[in-house]
Amino acid sequence: MAKIILLNKPFQVLSQFTDSEGRATLADYLSAPGFRVAGRLDYDSEGLLLLTDDGRLQQQIANPRHKQVKTYLVQVEGNITDQALGQLSSGLQLKDGPTLPARAKRVAPPQLWPRVPPVRERKSVADSWLELSIREGRNRQVRRMTAAVGFPTLRLVRVAIGQWRLENLLPGEYREATVNLPGENTGAHRYGYRRR
Repeated sequence: MAKIILLNKPFQVLSQFTDSEGRATLADYLSAPGFRVAGRLDYDSEGLLLLTDDGRLQQQIANPRHKQVKTYLVQVEGNITDQALGQLSSGLQLKDGPTLPARAKRVAPPQLWPRVPPVRERKSVADSWLELSIREGRNRQVRRMTAAVGFPTLRLVRVAIGQWRLENLLPGEYREATVNLPGENTGAHRYGYRRR
């Protein structure tokens, strides 16, 4: 059995436990000796981050070869069009090569926690939300994809990785689960909360 931690990584927190520049890290939210991050989440992105104490499980989650579906709620500048959603769904050509087809759909503004600091609001420019699911994990891929179709990302929240979902965790909160390899989630056993 492997152990896994599901953490809601806050905005502007590094997906690591130390930083030489004094930025916020995972150590500000939990103590997890022996756990390693399974797939990163950018400093300026929020949401589900997985950590595990098992190297095999870490590879199953993080290695692009296993093609775990990652689902994001994305706030973009402008009213996302059907054409842009179609392009995202078909796959795009980025500077580092073509993307795989994604699942993309327009969604109503989700009920999320307030971001600190908040997204800059521009009264003259509308914004909209989409749900985007990808099987890759290139550097800043979602942001580059929405920019490529003309809708820059304003806020990015990862809500699921494979079978694991963020559910009702608030920023800095986490829950632990045990996993029967190869990947059966047996449920959450303990809840933890942000510490300061």
